[in-house]
Amino acid sequence: MPSDATPDPYADPLVFGQRLQILRTRKGMTRPQLGGLVGRSAEWVKSIETGRLKTPKLETILRLAEVLRVRDLADLTGSQSLHVDLFVGPGHPRLAAVKAAVDAFPLGGQREAPPAEHLRARLARAWSARHSAPNHRDVVGALLPDLIRDAQAAVRQADTSADRRAAHAVLAEVYSLSQFFVAYQPDAALLWRVAERGLIAAQESEDPHAIGVAAWLAAQAHRDAGPAHFDAADEVTRQTLAFLEPLLADAPADVLAITGALTFEAGYTAARRGETGTAWRYWDHARDMADRLPETYYHPITSFSRAIMGAHAVTVAVELHQGGESVRQAARADAVVIPSRPRRARHRIEEARGYQLDGQPDVALATLAQAHEAAPETIRYNGYAKRIILEETEAKAPARRQRASELAVKLGLLAA
Repeated sequence: MPSDATPDPYADPLVFGQRLQILRTRKGMTRPQLGGLVGRSAEWVKSIETGRLKTPKLETILRLAEVLRVRDLADLTGSQSLHVDLFVGPGHPRLAAVKAAVDAFPLGGQREAPPAEHLRARLARAWSARHSAPNHRDVVGALLPDLIRDAQAAVRQADTSADRRAAHAVLAEVYSLSQFFVAYQPDAALLWRVAERGLIAAQESEDPHAIGVAAWLAAQAHRDAGPAHFDAADEVTRQTLAFLEPLLADAPADVLAITGALTFEAGYTAARRGETGTAWRYWDHARDMADRLPETYYHPITSFSRAIMGAHAVTVAVELHQGGESVRQAARADAVVIPSRPRRARHRIEEARGYQLDGQPDVALATLAQAHEAAPETIRYNGYAKRIILEETEAKAPARRQRASELAVKLGLLAA
C-alpha cells in the first residue's frame, strides 16, 4: 500500500477511535461538525479518536453510526459479533435482476417496444403497487426489469422527435421508480447510475414534471450521501426550482406538486445542516404550494399534498433535534390520511425519532411497531429505526427491552 494511502478501517487491528477518525475523514467531516451532530464538542471527538476517552456506550455508537452512515456497525466497532446493516440494507433478492436490466447496454436487438399507452399503464400499476403493497420492494422489484428494458426500447424505436421526448419522459419515470427500489441496497454505484440516467432522460424529455421528479430524487441521493454532499443537493434543488417556478402561473397540479416537493427538500437539507430559520421558511413556502392543490390531491411519486405537510413538519423538527417540537408536530399530523403504505411507515419512523428525542422511548417503540405493520420492508431498510431498536434492546426496563428485542427479531437484527 502506498505510504500516503488512507488506512482501511475494516482491517484489524484498529481501535474504535482510529476507525472513527478514518470514517469521519472519508466523509469529509471535521471534528466540530461530527461533534455538533451528536451533541458533543470537537474536543470530545478528538479525545475519542486519540484514545484519551474509552469507547462510548452503545447509544452514542449508534448515533455516530447514524451520522456517518456506516454500512455495517462492525465497520465502526471492529467487533465481528456486531454485523448489523444500518443505512445500507442486506440486499433484496430481486436486486440482481434489476441491476442486470440497468447495466445492460442494448443498441439493437429484437425486443419490440410496447405501445406508449401500454407502457404508461404498466408504470401506473407499478406505482400503485409501490404505495399499496406492504412488501412493496418485492412487488416493484418483480416489475422493474421488463419495464426498464421496454422503456429503453421505446426511446430507441421512437419515430419522431415528439415521440422520442415522450418516451424519454416515461424512461425517466421508470428510473425514478428504480431509484426507490435501489435506495438503501448494498450497491451505491448502482444508485448513482440510476439517478444520473434519470436526470439525463428527464432533460431529453423536456418535460417539466419529469425534470422535477428526477431532480427531487437526485437531491435526496446527494443529501443521504452525507454532509460533504449537502452543497450538491442544494445546487440541484436551486437550479431546478429556478426552472420550475416561472412556470407555476398556469402549471398543472403535478408540476405545482413537484415544485412543492422540491421546495421541501431544500428545507430538509437546511434542517440537516442545523439551519433552523431556513428549514422552516422552506417548509412554509412548500405548505403554501400544497394549499394551492385540490384538497384530495396526492402526488403519485413524491406523496406531496396537503396531507403530507404535517409529516414533513415532524421531519424538520426531528432533523433539527427539537424533541418537544417534533412531538407537538406529530400530534397535529394524522398518518391515517397518508395513502401510501411506505410513506405512512416512514412518517411513523420520523415520529418515533421525535419521541426518542423527547425522552419517550416506550412511545417510540410502539410507533415503530405501527411502522412495521404499515410496511415491513420500509422499516427493515431504515437506519434510524434500527438505531432506536438496537439502543432499546439494552434498556434497563425489562418490558421495554423485551419489546425492542421482539422488533429486532422481526427486522432480522437479532436471531430469534
